[in-house]
Amino acid sequence: MANIINEVSRTFNEYLIIPGLTTKQHTPDNVSLQTPLVKFKRGEKSKITLNVPFVSSIMQSVSDSGMAIALAKQGGLSFIFGSQSVEDQARMVREVKNYKAGFVESRANITPDSTLGDIVALKQKTGFSNIGVTSDGTANGKFLGVVTGRDYRPTKDSHDKKVSEFMTPVEKIITGKDGISLSEANDIIWDHKLNTLPIVDDEGNLKYFVFRKDYDNHKQYSNELLDENKRLVVGAGINSRDHEERVPALVEAGVDVLCIDSSDGFSEWQKVTIEQIKTKHGEDVLVGAGNVVDREGFLYLAEAGADFVKVGVGGGSICITRETKGIGRGQATALIEVANARDDYYARTGIYIPICSDGGIVQDYHMTLALAMGADFLMMGRYFARFDESPTRKLVVGGSYVKEYWGEGSNRARNWQRYDMGGSSNLKFEEGVDSYVPYAGKLKDNLEITLGKVKSTMCSAGVINLQELQTNGKLTMVSSTSIIEGGAHDVIVKDSNGN
Repeated sequence: MANIINEVSRTFNEYLIIPGLTTKQHTPDNVSLQTPLVKFKRGEKSKITLNVPFVSSIMQSVSDSGMAIALAKQGGLSFIFGSQSVEDQARMVREVKNYKAGFVESRANITPDSTLGDIVALKQKTGFSNIGVTSDGTANGKFLGVVTGRDYRPTKDSHDKKVSEFMTPVEKIITGKDGISLSEANDIIWDHKLNTLPIVDDEGNLKYFVFRKDYDNHKQYSNELLDENKRLVVGAGINSRDHEERVPALVEAGVDVLCIDSSDGFSEWQKVTIEQIKTKHGEDVLVGAGNVVDREGFLYLAEAGADFVKVGVGGGSICITRETKGIGRGQATALIEVANARDDYYARTGIYIPICSDGGIVQDYHMTLALAMGADFLMMGRYFARFDESPTRKLVVGGSYVKEYWGEGSNRARNWQRYDMGGSSNLKFEEGVDSYVPYAGKLKDNLEITLGKVKSTMCSAGVINLQELQTNGKLTMVSSTSIIEGGAHDVIVKDSNGN
């Protein structure tokens, strides 16, 4: 019979953090959430340090260039999804690395021959009301004009009406020349009382938009995650099948860190992939690996040369690996064991390999629990999929706004490489679902609330950084009865209208 591990496989919901002494220094403003992303030797620093311990999942429905820019501006990092062509993924990496603060590449564009119906559909799909009109409908086509909500009345105007009939043409628009500074662009905006300033090159092609509303917002990005050249930091997902073609293109595009995207990282395919990348490109090309759930899996990838290791199998909200294959482990139990393995490895070798908790997060306080259990940073999909910056459509379902969210193992994504067992190249059965998540608004607004909760919990625990949380924090297991006690109980809760 198989070896049986009698330890119960536990989830974050079965733990709480015990309060510690909160002193006068334990205020949210004093809390640091900086954390290493990739391995380093004792006495040295990680080549990449996150300013907040969050990265977005390697998923079609979560991490494109738009999400990568938004999250890096807040101090985190995105791994742009790899289940797309090499060219498209490299282009997204370049978009992030070429991003100029305050200069926004247009993500909603249309041609003059399109109709009002197309405008309405595009606005519904993207959520953007400022739409660029270009000769070919691309973000960098010849600039012909703009369409805003003031240019049409969707309830009265014919939806067959051509865009050319109601757009504001370029002749009536003040533009800026490509190459001007953000300060110069803002001066033009204020001098001419504009809401938007299109930036065009010498050939008349649209390059960026600069928005009045971003002027004050830019001052608030004190946590931006930047490289040595003051460019935003970005990651990318790869697989063990086409890495020989994909990695050189991503490196050339300027990617800062790679991660092998797989549901099962305890695999010889990953070991070979890491070794081949390091041999060809050197140690400066950083590669994370995973996912694993125990000490043995962590040590295997550590010895293979992984720069960080992801922990978690089957705990994602859209993942059905446990249901379909009976493979996995409770996220809390997996994380605690791997964290102990990491610490033992560091004590033995002097090399610290950060671990990433991937999956199992339901409530915001679970994030703090995961960090207390030893995670250096968290990878999340559902959390980020809810925001404006994710690449999926915003829809109305059942009277509520939602965003689409699907797993890489679903038939929609068909990312068979993520579940590769070395056989034929196809998805034999689903390990993920196609779903919706409640729409939540802007990433920045929601992330501020979440980080506020994490920092407040840390203050209550008597710690002001993640190292103290993992060294001095105390956790307790909870019974099913105490879980009920922890919520509202024995009262009649008023509804949102106060009734």
